[in-house]
Amino acid sequence: MKRFAIAGVQMQVSAFGSNLDKMGNYIAHIKQRFPWVSMVVFSELAGLGPNPMYAEPMPNDTEARLCELAAQHGLWLVPGSFFEKCDGLVYNTAPVIDPTGTVIARYRKMFPFRPYEQGIAAGHEFVVFDVPDAGRFGLSICYDMWFPETTRTLAAMGAEVILHPTMTDTVDRDIELSIARASAAMNQVYFIDVNGAGDGGTGRSIIVDPSGYVLHQAGPGSAEIMPVEIDFAKVRRERETGLRGLGQPLKSFRDREVDFAVYRRDSGADAYLYTLGPLVKPGADPLLDNPLSGPGGAVPLG
Repeated sequence: MKRFAIAGVQMQVSAFGSNLDKMGNYIAHIKQRFPWVSMVVFSELAGLGPNPMYAEPMPNDTEARLCELAAQHGLWLVPGSFFEKCDGLVYNTAPVIDPTGTVIARYRKMFPFRPYEQGIAAGHEFVVFDVPDAGRFGLSICYDMWFPETTRTLAAMGAEVILHPTMTDTVDRDIELSIARASAAMNQVYFIDVNGAGDGGTGRSIIVDPSGYVLHQAGPGSAEIMPVEIDFAKVRRERETGLRGLGQPLKSFRDREVDFAVYRRDSGADAYLYTLGPLVKPGADPLLDNPLSGPGGAVPLG
């Protein structure tokens, strides 16, 4: 198995213009300074910022430019995500680009940050992909991590590394650091959570190994490159023998003797959840501020 390393880029993101030139500079710098890196991962919405007004159908010129960068430097590239316009809806979509400059997958965020991230449709398809002579990767975005079913499903599909672009600019970043570490340990995966800085987040990106050890945590608000080598043999060994030689959560989940009724929408086991009221911002008028006013849980674009 060849050496495989990933560089996460915690970058200063502007909400008021393109950040693509900056991304290109980082990619070139990483290739020159860390030639052993095989993949580069940016934060959620890093390229064009967090404004849905920049939504475009995919493929587009922005994605094509990123494909050229990946091919030029011979790198796998997960350039964060972009707002994608499709059939009158907007999705938060992360492309996966291989070293030939080919888009091999696009993942649409399943859990928009509702009720604050309004007007964004939810994706429905999990994405895993294989890197030859390395291993299997899964993709999720930001708020997806708050729903353990997303990471569990990717692990059940064989993902050994979860790539997780994030744009957290709120006071709950400390909770997400705990979720990232727990997600890595419970699913025996590398969990690579790359947050932005400036208009793109509060920083504090985190990389956790399949034993639950924090390999690196970036500083708050600063730009930082985080190159980390992935040990796929460790993932496979720990899944076989147990996390730190102890628990085997994936095999225990596989061999479970219980079915979870709460996952069956017609079971009634989740009846309490329907007493909690509508999914709206506190103090808002439910009729005026309901993100579920369009198909797929999103507000159609005019």
